[in-house]
Amino acid sequence: MRHFAERSVFGLLALVAIGLGFGTLLLLVRFHWAPLQRLDHGVAEALNHLVAPHPVIVSALSEVSGIGGRPFMLRLVVLAVIVLLIRRRTRLAIYLVVAGAGALLLDPSVKTLVGRVRPIVDVPVAVAPGNSFPSGHALGSMVVYGALLLVFLPAVPRRARPYLAAATALTVFAIGVSRTALGVHYLSDVLAGWLLGAAWLGVTAYAFRVWRREAGVPVPPLEEGLEPESARQLRPAPDERQVLPHPWTGAAEIVTGWVLTFGLLYTVGYAVTHLTAGTWLASFDVGVPRWLQTFRTSGLDQLSYLWSKAGDTHAILAVCLVFCPLALALWRQWRLVLFVALSMLGELTLFLCTGAAVARPRPPVAQLDGPMPTTSFPSGHIAATMCLWSAIALLTVPRLRHWWRWVFVVLAVVMPAGVALSRMYRGEHHPTDALGALLLTVGWLSVLMWTVRPNADLAISPRRPPRGRDHRASPRTGDGPPGTADRTACPHPPGW
Repeated sequence: MRHFAERSVFGLLALVAIGLGFGTLLLLVRFHWAPLQRLDHGVAEALNHLVAPHPVIVSALSEVSGIGGRPFMLRLVVLAVIVLLIRRRTRLAIYLVVAGAGALLLDPSVKTLVGRVRPIVDVPVAVAPGNSFPSGHALGSMVVYGALLLVFLPAVPRRARPYLAAATALTVFAIGVSRTALGVHYLSDVLAGWLLGAAWLGVTAYAFRVWRREAGVPVPPLEEGLEPESARQLRPAPDERQVLPHPWTGAAEIVTGWVLTFGLLYTVGYAVTHLTAGTWLASFDVGVPRWLQTFRTSGLDQLSYLWSKAGDTHAILAVCLVFCPLALALWRQWRLVLFVALSMLGELTLFLCTGAAVARPRPPVAQLDGPMPTTSFPSGHIAATMCLWSAIALLTVPRLRHWWRWVFVVLAVVMPAGVALSRMYRGEHHPTDALGALLLTVGWLSVLMWTVRPNADLAISPRRPPRGRDHRASPRTGDGPPGTADRTACPHPPGW
């Protein structure tokens, strides 16, 4: 009791100090204190003169600022909440929702109360809507990344925890600096966002600890995380010993398979590019994009653009970043993530190397996307879509037991077909380019299925006890002969 009371008093004093700091800044800004205004304007002008002449720096700062933006952090919190619910950490999921919702409400409320106009600099390099005080990026990043750190800290080894905390602090600091350097916030806006975010984070963490105490659960030191007893549930793959039993052998097999797949693609691409001139195949290859060109309308142009974007790098990466954490939360195997990552990495390298080696020109039709930096064979959009959705279907269908598992098979067919049709409609590819994407997908995924073996854990299915027999009666040996390992416990979550 004394230990908890002491920590609570120190935490309360720190919270009061943070609140006083924010309140002081708010009053100084609200009443236009001249020294603070001079400091804010001087820093904004100096950073603008330093950053504006360098587009690369502006681009880098924009990317850093993006990870502190509301859309990115909202998706991050939603994904983390889903993962926690899958792992049955409901209390932690509620904490994340409450902390994130508070940040969403505090930012516009205080901005409306203060009504401060954003900085005006000599060379604007970025724009942002709304008022300036406090910085929503600084406030949101402090709350979201701080809450994620407190939630998932028990899953991190003790030696790595200081480094993770330092990386989180550095991320929050970089986001705040980027907002000032881009000229969309004053220095005091960022400081106020950090202080208000830290205050809200402290309030929610303290409330969570009180909640645990009232439930009769011990309250550990905060450096242990919010729920240290959830460490095993929060670890990505607590039961997996090795991703690949023989890593060096597997790596050699993967490289060999990549070379053979590249050889197949190069042979087909060279034949299509150099040996089909004057044949029916060449006429068909050019005729299909020209025929599709006759159907162009503004509505179909927009539809084809959207479907074509489903196969670009950003869309593929977004799907991977959603699917991989969910698969890891459900089935607790890094091998599944490795399979998806190698699928996309191999697809990208095969596409780039084959395109550079074959150097096939685009179809001789009007191209709606303009000149492209890559060549035509094979289609990168189609190959990426095929590899991604086929890999997801190969992993999910054997593991799911509900009828909707076939949705992934439908997506593995419909998504590449739509992307292929849209790319040919927009004049970017021949039909044989889509054939090259199909060969790439079949060849490369076959190599990975043979080497990585992502479904090896399903080779031995759990044995069902005979009718009328309680399988719980023999928890040690299950239904097997005496001394055998227990095979009655299903390694997958119930209902999956």
